[in-house]
Amino acid sequence: MTKSTGYKHCNPFHLAMPVDNLDQAREFYGTILQCEQGRSCSHWIDFDFFGHQFVAHKVDKSLLNTQPENEVDGLQVPVPHFGVVLDWDHWQQLAARLKSLNIHFIIAPTIRFAGKTGEQATMFFKDPAGNSLEFKAFKDPEQLFAK
Repeated sequence: MTKSTGYKHCNPFHLAMPVDNLDQAREFYGTILQCEQGRSCSHWIDFDFFGHQFVAHKVDKSLLNTQPENEVDGLQVPVPHFGVVLDWDHWQQLAARLKSLNIHFIIAPTIRFAGKTGEQATMFFKDPAGNSLEFKAFKDPEQLFAK
């Protein structure tokens, strides 16, 4: 159980992000990340993003932002970014699959905070619209909110 909510698992989140090409978003989220597609229309697509609702909204390419970076444990992390915390084995499988697909990593699969509180596996990459994603895992899930 987490201290802030009292629930071991929280309700799914909803996240809407801009993309400039729905076909590329469908390929990336549906085929590469293997997220099942839900409802859609001519300007958005719902995806089951690891149990959460992710919506890719089509916008003009000129509206897509550049992203600043912030130093975390010696690495330049893109801000903003989003993703999920996976269990350790699922993270390892996803990292191997993305490597085999020659995904360009902003930060290649690595262990961050090694030997410290909050030690975690992490990887960063971008979708075709330039949105930064982070997937992480903890060998000890209780470390997620550890101080």
